[in-house]
Amino acid sequence: MATGEAIDIEAIREARDRIASTVWVTPHTQSDSLTHRIGVPVHLKLEHQQVTGSFKIRGAANAILNLSKTQRDRGVVGVSTGNHGRGLAYAAKKNGVKCIVCMSELVPANKVDGIKAQGAEVRIVGRSQDDAQVEVDRLVAEEGMTLIPPFDHADIISGQGTLGIELLEQIKEIDTAIIQVSGGGLISGIALALKSANPKIKVIGVSMERGAAMHASLDAGKPVLVPELGTLADSLGGGIGLDNQYTFSMVKHFVDDLVLVDEAAIARAIRHAYWEEQQIIEGSGSVGIAALLEGRVQPRGTTVCLLSGGNIDMKLHHRIISGEDVDIEAEGGN
Repeated sequence: MATGEAIDIEAIREARDRIASTVWVTPHTQSDSLTHRIGVPVHLKLEHQQVTGSFKIRGAANAILNLSKTQRDRGVVGVSTGNHGRGLAYAAKKNGVKCIVCMSELVPANKVDGIKAQGAEVRIVGRSQDDAQVEVDRLVAEEGMTLIPPFDHADIISGQGTLGIELLEQIKEIDTAIIQVSGGGLISGIALALKSANPKIKVIGVSMERGAAMHASLDAGKPVLVPELGTLADSLGGGIGLDNQYTFSMVKHFVDDLVLVDEAAIARAIRHAYWEEQQIIEGSGSVGIAALLEGRVQPRGTTVCLLSGGNIDMKLHHRIISGEDVDIEAEGGN
């Protein structure tokens, strides 16, 4: 799909067919605990059980499979806080494409190791995604590699949107969907798919308080720079790009509300997921549960809460579920 081309439901349907042999159809379950607590049926979409441990493989696979032969021969490069890089590395390896992933020093070691395990080269550059993007731009300019960004790309958004189609097939009547927001690729694709089927579905985005770039940009009325801070929801870090082409306008158009949760709420949600739902999820995957538990969202009708990723350092996870206080700054961003 060419840059600047409109993204519609047909593009999402085509993406679903394209990636069907690469991604898994992940399960969903109704949460008795959250249903009782919130007072409406709450379903959890278990996307953290995806082949690479997060939803990111959907967009990455769609983009890789849409490359020309010349692009495949020259390889791909991307910037990532972890999960996009792992999805990109997996899809590239599966299709015999060279892959380099550029990351900042804030990315947890387990996510760096996960990308390397898929055969991609990892380059650590600076303290933010913007720093890492400088090396990405050099590789594109000097070596002719193809940039596959983590969110603001038509193929990425269409690939993530396949989750919306999947949700509609699994849960026939959806009134409210609670979805993570970072750069906006995930919620843009899902919201487009859901509202194409039923414009009355309410789509609520959730970010962490520390460095919520989309939230700040919506408040400002345009994409703005936000300091990238350490957070338990590390996969939601990074900016949306001052030259954002797709996701800022799509979030503004399709998303009904965007709420923030703090670090203590994220930790409580990780604990809830483990002890009450028997699910191991990372901080970014837990923000929807956090929003429900903290009353940041009062959903109406049948509600879907996406658990987007499970790639958490297990030592950190053990500390969190044990009730230990975690100093985000001391963790170096994890």
